[in-house]
Amino acid sequence: MAQGLNIERWNLECEFNNMDHRTDLNGVDSLIVRRGQPFTISLYLCSGDYQPEFSTLECTAETGPQPSEKYSTRVSFGLSAHIDTSRWSAAITSPPGDMVALSVCSPPDAPIGRYTLTLGRSGRVEFILLFNPWCPGDAVYMDNEQSLAEYVLSQDGIIFQGSYKYPISTAWNFGQFESGILDVCLRILDMNPKCLRNPGKDCSGRRNPIYVSRVLSAMVNCNDDKGVILGKWTDGYEGGVSPMFWKGSVEILRNWDTQACQPVRYGQCWVFAAVACTISRALGIPCRVITNYLSAHDSNNNLVIERYINENGDLVQSREMIWNYHCWVEGWMTRPDLKPEFNGWQASDPTPQEKSEGVYCCGPVPVRAIKEGELTFKYDAPFVYAEVNADVLTTMKKKDGSTSKVTTTTVVGQKISTKKVGSDTREDITHLYKYPEGSDEEREAFKKANHQNKLLQEQQQNQGLHLTIKVTSDMRKGCDFDVFAVVTNNTQSEKKCRLAFGSRAMSYNGVLGENCGFKDLLNVEVSPGAEKRVPLRLNYSKYGGVLTEDNLIRLAALLLDYSAREHILAVRNIVLENPEIKVRILGEPKENRKLAAEITLKNPLPESLEDCCFSIEGANLTGGHAISERVDSSVGPGEDAKVKIYFTPNHFGMRKLMVDFDSNKLCHVKGYRNVIIGK
Repeated sequence: MAQGLNIERWNLECEFNNMDHRTDLNGVDSLIVRRGQPFTISLYLCSGDYQPEFSTLECTAETGPQPSEKYSTRVSFGLSAHIDTSRWSAAITSPPGDMVALSVCSPPDAPIGRYTLTLGRSGRVEFILLFNPWCPGDAVYMDNEQSLAEYVLSQDGIIFQGSYKYPISTAWNFGQFESGILDVCLRILDMNPKCLRNPGKDCSGRRNPIYVSRVLSAMVNCNDDKGVILGKWTDGYEGGVSPMFWKGSVEILRNWDTQACQPVRYGQCWVFAAVACTISRALGIPCRVITNYLSAHDSNNNLVIERYINENGDLVQSREMIWNYHCWVEGWMTRPDLKPEFNGWQASDPTPQEKSEGVYCCGPVPVRAIKEGELTFKYDAPFVYAEVNADVLTTMKKKDGSTSKVTTTTVVGQKISTKKVGSDTREDITHLYKYPEGSDEEREAFKKANHQNKLLQEQQQNQGLHLTIKVTSDMRKGCDFDVFAVVTNNTQSEKKCRLAFGSRAMSYNGVLGENCGFKDLLNVEVSPGAEKRVPLRLNYSKYGGVLTEDNLIRLAALLLDYSAREHILAVRNIVLENPEIKVRILGEPKENRKLAAEITLKNPLPESLEDCCFSIEGANLTGGHAISERVDSSVGPGEDAKVKIYFTPNHFGMRKLMVDFDSNKLCHVKGYRNVIIGK
């Protein structure tokens, strides 16, 4: 006669299960498992032994505030002879006795989130279920251990900033396994408007990484909801901190959680992308941060960025911009709604730029769809396509109100970059987003995308005159240096021209600041076949006070060919190099042993630095928060700012120690040091 198991107590075997499911870095105090993979609970019975033929156990798994069979957020199942990994199942996997091992498995498409598992009439346990990129049946399955170590398990990484001519590596602490971060990530899902409107349907949707990625794209910004970060792209960060302040996601997520879901002030694109990456990895979706240099913001979906300049070559502001760089994320998943060739990396952009289905979110869209020009594919393909492919039309607005077309060679979508697996070097993934320029495949993609401007445009280059901007390699903040407008005459006759050559401070999103130097030459003569180099001196005394934290200067040379009455524009964004931060680790790095970092920075400016402060942060190094130390006195020109900061690593392995230097004149200088922690 069948008899239900009479359970006295149980042990969730958190240490064993969490290690087996690769969630042990979250800690072993609670049960955190991945879908489609069995986990084991030890059951201690009140009376009698387990009898395979007669003992029964009714189990019920529930998730969400309104569990229901309709939405598959409530499932009941009994004991089977063997575990079935394709559905909710349970089996006893130990010999009969008064203590038995109960193996439980969820299907690989179960909704992720917090679960309650009821065992018969007396047992009720709680656990968290995550996506499982190690499970072939899961939509996020990735068949490469090195990639999984990078895109799911790695708690730190590199984000590329600077310019496409000079990419700068910035270290970031994703910290997805730091204490409490997974709880915050689940709360973000619970606070999304779709969940607040219909919790049952939303929790059911969490089986699908496409749905979850789209929710995260909306919730990382706060434009429509109780999202995590408020963006700000203009000077003055009252009521918050500069986006440059952040070295990682942990403090941002904790602040949002402890401040009753009020947005954290402030973020810009790399911060939005990095926080989205942290949440995705925490939930089990393989994820990486992408940087697109010269990224277009097309606000009217015509795949053309219409820019206007004045007669000095200065940009006249418009809503359509070309960002010096822009960051988003890619998540790895299948697309059962599309053909199999569109499985793999999907682009999502949590930076609030344009609305999608009435909400500030973007993606996920297959990267392959962008390359092929498939603009009807969900979600938001036209916007992402324009970011890497838009054409640039430049028009001059003259003082008398007339306009004229300007020849320019600006190409958007340059050096699309991400961190290389297992290395701190840059991987160029432009080929995943676009075919080689001028290839037949590129033309076919343009046809599919109905990119008429690219298809119809004639070679705009003025064959007679060529204009470029050249720079020196030594462009350090604090130095005076020259940049050059280079005019080449490829014709058989002498050319007389006007050359306006200017420089303006610039934010990374293309917004211009103050003048850093300008010259206007009304009579530039270039002999046939000759080249003329026109220097422009950039002095620290002029640019030092107007530079933004991005250290960017926009150089623009505008040439008027008097004989042809044609204007040619050359633009180049330069990034000034910050001084190097040197980090020396004192002592042998070991788990749970106090360490010191000696940190120095040489003042490169011709003036003293006041209020100097170093801060450090690192996953499993600094307890999930930043540690700061002030420099005792002012630091004169050429002198070293130096501090010693103590920290205690709590886990072995290679970790990145992020360092930030701040002062009155030199703000948010970044550096990092890889530290190998022994057991």
